[in-house]
Amino acid sequence: MSDPVSAGTTEDAVLGGRLTLRQPRRGHRAGHDAILLAAATGATAGAHAVDLGAGVGAAGLALAARVPGLAVTLVEIDAKLVKLAAHNVARNGLAERARAVLLDVAAPARLYAAAGLPAGCAGHVLMNPPFNDPARSNASPDAGKRLAHVATGEGLAPWLRAADRLLAPGGTLTLIWRADGLAAVLGALARFGSVAVLPVHPRPDTPAIRILVRAIKGGRAPLTLFPALILADAEGAPTPQAEAVLRQAGGLPLAG
Repeated sequence: MSDPVSAGTTEDAVLGGRLTLRQPRRGHRAGHDAILLAAATGATAGAHAVDLGAGVGAAGLALAARVPGLAVTLVEIDAKLVKLAAHNVARNGLAERARAVLLDVAAPARLYAAAGLPAGCAGHVLMNPPFNDPARSNASPDAGKRLAHVATGEGLAPWLRAADRLLAPGGTLTLIWRADGLAAVLGALARFGSVAVLPVHPRPDTPAIRILVRAIKGGRAPLTLFPALILADAEGAPTPQAEAVLRQAGGLPLAG
């Protein structure tokens, strides 16, 4: 009899082998976005971070690998992915400070509290929400991939409501989004301040494809725009900065 966790999955090393992830062979698979999100999240030992829409736990566990002593809760709506996330927690020796919970990001506060996530419990929330516009993109026939990639009609609103509730005053929100959606992200962050943005470009001569955004609950500082992260040089070779983040578990300026 096949192992229900291993069936239809692959085991992949990320962060230069510092983290091993069991994930579905088909459908949405963790990639650079999750690692960049973790690298942009500033956290310290003893704090609690919540990864909303965690999937198999790539971003949250990459953050835990970067920050010893950090507690991480992985929140995911797909029961199969929650099982894989729980497996990945154990596989990477993080069971004492990380856990996966089955929960809809848009669930009411009482269900969050029942899952051990009361209001104000987190110092950090990170998220990689579905950001493809259903009117402008061809939705995947794979249901899991659609759920991970295609935004709902409410867009970021339920995600930001959850983050606002979970964060203690002064807590930080970090998210990754498509670059052409910057205006929408800034407009949605009314409950937050001290917003900082870092663009991500595939090559030096191409437009940004992603933005990493950090905001602080109750922050009052003006908008900060950081120098861009360039993933590859003109010949397609990874840049030293990208290698430091994606393979060596380095941080990004937003995490400072």
